[in-house]
Amino acid sequence: MSSSLISTGFEKIVTHNDFDGIVSAAICAKVLDIGKILFAGPLTILRSQITITEKDVVCDLPYPLQCGLWFDHHEGNLQDLEYRKIDPKSIPGRFDLKLSCSRVVFEYFSERGTLPPYFKNAVEEADMIDGFTYSSIEEWRRETPGKIIDLTLKTNFSSQDEQKDYMRNLIRELRDRPIEEVAQLDFVQKRLKQYRVEEGRMLKIIQDASTFLEQDLQREVVIIDLTPYQRRPHLIKNLALLVYPEAKGILEVYNLTERGVKSNHLSFSMSLSIGGNKADKKKNIGEIMRTLNIGDGHPGAASGQVRCQSKQEMLKKKKEMLNQIFKLWSAQ
Repeated sequence: MSSSLISTGFEKIVTHNDFDGIVSAAICAKVLDIGKILFAGPLTILRSQITITEKDVVCDLPYPLQCGLWFDHHEGNLQDLEYRKIDPKSIPGRFDLKLSCSRVVFEYFSERGTLPPYFKNAVEEADMIDGFTYSSIEEWRRETPGKIIDLTLKTNFSSQDEQKDYMRNLIRELRDRPIEEVAQLDFVQKRLKQYRVEEGRMLKIIQDASTFLEQDLQREVVIIDLTPYQRRPHLIKNLALLVYPEAKGILEVYNLTERGVKSNHLSFSMSLSIGGNKADKKKNIGEIMRTLNIGDGHPGAASGQVRCQSKQEMLKKKKEMLNQIFKLWSAQ
């Protein structure tokens, strides 16, 4: 990196635990010479479950109470700042409504010096994967270097520690070499083989658990209901596109676990399909979650949670929420 950047003294990077978060962290780690990486989901930040100081860099997550640099691209997080009367331009770092947070990070540092050229391809992959901007199912299924790495992140890890170690290894490699080389490394290829074994099992679960609402006469939104399972099966909901290629949206509902035990609380995870992304730019799933006040996300993908005190309440709220989500979907 060019010496035009000021020396930093940052202590750690806190980043989203997905492909975009990993690429974002790899760029920050290279430019700012940071070795310590923590992973988090949005709720971890919103509930202040991680200590973040002015010596930390936060990527692809809601704005915490304080940090040294903040990079993000989620529309809902911008609305949260507006609600808190915080000007995003007053926060060190950058917010921009780009396809990926990686793109925001890449452009920010490119304006301040010369980045290694190999980051360009990694960021282009993050745009495609996080923005889900594929033009066809065939393009989505094509195993590019970024797609290979993203698939390995979706395998079943034996523990959170194993998952975090794997993601830190990816960041270290992506920091120092092209994504094409990283995708071919032995530890990545081993995970890719594991994913291929798991995919068949995931497709079988999706076939067994999928349905459509009665009022969804055009069968636009596939609902994958995992609440009957004692333990939430590990799966990738977008694989439903292989079973229902004409669907415009995919909605997964499952029970949250607390201390490893299934609870009555519900989680809803929704995304536009490839056809949905292409056919109707008016759909905004993040806006649906925000309107219902249960969560947030992108126009093309979002999630939310609903608290329930009993199984009876859970079953009632699940039905109500599925109907409300579809009603808002139909109104867009």
